Amino acid sequence: MSNDFTNQVDVSNEDIHWDFSDAMSYGGYLGLDRLLSAQKPVSGEHDEMLFIVIHQVAELWMKLIIHETSGAMAHIRKNETGPALKMLARVSRVQEQLIDAWAVLATMTPADYLAFRDKLGASSGFQSFQYRAIEYRLGNKNAALARVHASNPPAKALVDAALNAPSLWDETLMWMARKGYDIPASHLTRDWSSPYEASPEIEAVWRTIYQDSVTHWEAYELGEKLVDLEHKFQQWRFNHMKTVERIIGYRKGTGGTSGVSYLVKALDLRFFPEIWTVRTAL
Repeated sequence: MSNDFTNQVDVSNEDIHWDFSDAMSYGGYLGLDRLLSAQKPVSGEHDEMLFIVIHQVAELWMKLIIHETSGAMAHIRKNETGPALKMLARVSRVQEQLIDAWAVLATMTPADYLAFRDKLGASSGFQSFQYRAIEYRLGNKNAALARVHASNPPAKALVDAALNAPSLWDETLMWMARKGYDIPASHLTRDWSSPYEASPEIEAVWRTIYQDSVTHWEAYELGEKLVDLEHKFQQWRFNHMKTVERIIGYRKGTGGTSGVSYLVKALDLRFFPEIWTVRTAL
């Protein structure tokens, strides 16, 4: 009786490239020698590798979020909502990866983390300059938070650029004004580094859009993409807070914040307030 199963794949008829001495390889293209050597645990504890990888992967995803958000904002400035919608949808899918990552980190018990936590010194996710740049790009303009990056000039430059430029919401409102929607002048020319103040006039515009989405489909579709993006961001924040609570309880954060109590405050922040409050007004 013949055995149809094998533990080897026959590659004799495949035109596989074996020699990469003069060609681009997979590892070379991705820079895997640098990427896979960037994990440098400072303790001998097993779970520190998990902690490092989770945060490094998060920073890579955040790099992509900055890339896609920048692209979307550039298209909105050129009144090209189609490509912008695609990029914003991609951001939301990336956010799902960040949300799911907390479940992996949550496999680490309090004892696992406390075994190496003291080795982290004052390092903290609060110091993530990419995260801060994302928040600023989306609209949470709290200038005081940029101070933590003062000792890192390249990071400070990225953060300051996002702080002083129009946010995604600002760009959306300027696009709406160009499309003929009645956006107050006070929200079209302002100090972009200042916190955004919600406007009843802008909520009224969104009410018109949502009450007749067929007529205002382009704005309606863009608004819904922004709702999805912010919804995912809030899920990420919530899962972050609950994971921290699960692992360290209400201990103070390594970066000096109050830990869970600080993270809870962030759950009340809104990037695009009027497309949320309009839901009550409809």
